[in-house]
Amino acid sequence: MKNQKFIESAADHCAKSGANLTELRRQVLELVLQHDGVVKAYQILNDLQQTRGSAAPPTVYRALDFLVEQGILHRVDALNGYVVCRHLDCAHPSVIVTCRECGKVDEIPAEDGFAALQQACRVHGFEMEQQQILLNGRCTQCVQALQ
Repeated sequence: MKNQKFIESAADHCAKSGANLTELRRQVLELVLQHDGVVKAYQILNDLQQTRGSAAPPTVYRALDFLVEQGILHRVDALNGYVVCRHLDCAHPSVIVTCRECGKVDEIPAEDGFAALQQACRVHGFEMEQQQILLNGRCTQCVQALQ
């Protein structure tokens, strides 16, 4: 039910920007939502082939690219995969955090941290472009379980 509500919000979000969450794109999003944490394109391709029969890699990549462009997913280059953005179309810098114990992935706002990094870069004569920062560690539940 939670995923269905998110998919409806994603469809509304796309419509507001003049884009269309087609049936295939919707199905790819549903498959991404079924995975915890980071999901790789080949996992989605495999899942899609299970439900649709034949599906080619470019089909999945085009759908994933669309979802990233719409701000529904984030591409996590360091992990060669994708995560869902639960607050559609992030207009703010964020940090993606992953738990190395359970694999949980979350996104946290980081406006102040990015502003400090941009300022430090400027002081050193460097202009920082849009960045994606990934931090690895342990979530609260795993820390508590290890104590």
